[in-house]
Amino acid sequence: MLLSKNVTMRFGGLTAVDNFSIKAGDNEIVGLIGPNGAGKTTIFNVITGVYAPTSGSVFFNGKKISGKAPHKVTEAGLARTFQNIRLFGEMTVLENIMVAANLHDHSSLAAAVLRLPGYLAGEKKSREFALALLDATGLSGSANDCAVSLPYGKQRRLEIARALATKPKLLLLDEPAAGMNPQESLDLMNFILNVREKYNVAILLIEHHMQVVMGVCERLYVLEYGVTIAEGTPQEIQKNEKVIDAYLGVGN
Repeated sequence: MLLSKNVTMRFGGLTAVDNFSIKAGDNEIVGLIGPNGAGKTTIFNVITGVYAPTSGSVFFNGKKISGKAPHKVTEAGLARTFQNIRLFGEMTVLENIMVAANLHDHSSLAAAVLRLPGYLAGEKKSREFALALLDATGLSGSANDCAVSLPYGKQRRLEIARALATKPKLLLLDEPAAGMNPQESLDLMNFILNVREKYNVAILLIEHHMQVVMGVCERLYVLEYGVTIAEGTPQEIQKNEKVIDAYLGVGN
């Protein structure tokens, strides 16, 4: 489903990502880990169109997407969350979902302004879809709450639900467990696994919380200073000397 080939991203004289390649199949959960500053979020930004790579290419379902605008990448079937939560804080939980669901509403501006029947029918359909998504993700009881008023764990869940509202085939999660306590992290693991099964999506995950990574990922890529130093199953990565050195320092 996702394939990147020899992606390099330079900012002036700094090489943030060097010759990076990755693949993710249908319904697979793949992890991208590494110390802070390893280039993980830069890779997400290249995949989702925030940056055009200096060299190399990204393909999705056989079509090249590198260099396309972020909204075109989303329309192709990729959606993401962010390391720092980026909800529409003053909107309700339901409104946050409906904004994303409108990606597939092709009504004209005139139809929206004049509230034409076709537009109203589409809006009703989006609302019903959003309510069903909130119910499926355990947020229906908060539908009319202001997004910024939610507890931290629910804000994270809402951000994932909003990404799902675009009906992606691949979901990219950037440190979803950041700031969570142990119980919230456990709940998140179960939530991610349920999302994969219920919505039949592949998931690419950046995460520092090793319990979450080892609990949900089937394959891992490890970065250090923009370079891939290891690839394999969680069990293989746990025993890899280069990975241990990258995280703990040589000799530990």
